[in-house]
Amino acid sequence: MNLRFVEAYYWAVSLKSVTRAAEKLFITQSALSARIAALEEELGVMLLDRRDKQFRVTVVGTRFYNYAQRLLELQRQIKAEMGSDQLRASMLRIGAIESVVHSWLGDWLQQMRADQPGFELELTVETTPLLTEHVRRGTLDLVFAALPSSGEGVRTRALAPMEMVFVGHALLHPRKRYSLADLARFDLLTFQRGSQPHLALLDAFRQEGVEPPRVHAISSISAMVQLVEGGFGIATLPRLVAERMAQRQPVRVLNTVALLAPLPLHVSYRDDPTSTVTLAALEAAAAFAGLRKRASSKKSIS
Repeated sequence: MNLRFVEAYYWAVSLKSVTRAAEKLFITQSALSARIAALEEELGVMLLDRRDKQFRVTVVGTRFYNYAQRLLELQRQIKAEMGSDQLRASMLRIGAIESVVHSWLGDWLQQMRADQPGFELELTVETTPLLTEHVRRGTLDLVFAALPSSGEGVRTRALAPMEMVFVGHALLHPRKRYSLADLARFDLLTFQRGSQPHLALLDAFRQEGVEPPRVHAISSISAMVQLVEGGFGIATLPRLVAERMAQRQPVRVLNTVALLAPLPLHVSYRDDPTSTVTLAALEAAAAFAGLRKRASSKKSIS
C-alpha cells in the first residue's frame, strides 16, 4: 500500500476538501484525486461518495480514515526511531498577528532552525479573524492569534498573554506619569476597530469615567509607531514590541495610572500524523513566549 495515497486520503477527509488537501501537500487537485482513486482500486471499496458535488465520506471510508491515521503515525514513529527522518526538510505554514511578529517570533524561529535543521518556513502575517479561518480550513498549520480557532480537528492552546502599554514620543511626552485624563488630551492609536486592544482601550476610559478621546484604528504596528514618531498621538502596543521599537526610534513606554487589559494569545493547529515538527514548534513557542513575558515583567518592575 502506497502511503502517499493514504496521506492524500487522510488530508482530504481531515480538511473535508480535495482542493485544500492538495494545497496542504503541494500537489495538484487532479494528482490528489488520482491518488485516492488508486487507493480505492487497491482496497476494492469506495472511500468517497462522488455522486454529487458535496464532499461525502462513505461508511467504509470513515472506518479506513482511522486506519489511515494509525498507518501514518506508525510510519512517522519508524522513521524517527530509525533516524531516517532527522534531516528531511519539513514545511511548516505559520500564521501570526503583527504583535507576535514584532516581538518574539524572529528569536523563536532562530531557535527552531537550530533545533530542527530541516525546518522550512512559510509565514503569513494577518489579523486574528483571517488567521483562525486559515487554520480551520487547513491552509495554515500553526497560527498565533488573539483568539482561539475552532472546528473539527483543530486544537488550541493558550499562551502567555502580552502586557499592553501606552507608547508616546520620547520628547513630546516627557512626563513621569500620566492619568487617563492626561491621555485624553491626545489622539490615541490602537489596533483594528472591534479588536481586543481597541475594546480594552475604550473600556479603560469608561471604567474611569473619562470621556474617550479620538481613537484611531490602525492595522499596522509599523504605521502606528511612525505616527507616534511624527507626533500624531499616543499608541497602545504590547510592551515587548514597544521596548524593541524604542531601541531604534524616539518612542518610549509611558508610565500610566491606569493599566490596559493584556492581549490574549492563542496558538491553534492541526495534528499531523506524518510529522513531529508542528508539535515541536508548538512546545518551543509556548516556552519561548513564557520566557519573553517573564523577562518583560522583570523590566517593568525594575
